Amino acid sequence: MLKPIHVEGIHTKHSVFLYTLSTCGWCRKTKALLQELGVAYDYVDVDQQEGSNRELAKQEVLKWNPACSFPTIVVDGKDCVVGFQEDKIRELAAE
Repeated sequence: MLKPIHVEGIHTKHSVFLYTLSTCGWCRKTKALLQELGVAYDYVDVDQQEGSNRELAKQEVLKWNPACSFPTIVVDGKDCVVGFQEDKIRELAAE
């Protein structure tokens, strides 16, 4: 079972879940922007998962993003933003 890390924020209207890699610069930029905007989110560094959890995390990413690229951002369990898309991320905070 995946154990995401939670980051507090003042904007909690949306459920935001990130699948990231610990070594990915775009993933770091995405986390920094969400924090700057005050958006609460949970994340999993897929490359830091071990054993069956790593495979589970990859399968989760593939469901949302068949290219399995990072970051993969799942919003409210129904929408997906792939990559560092600053405008879309800023929209999350504005809603």
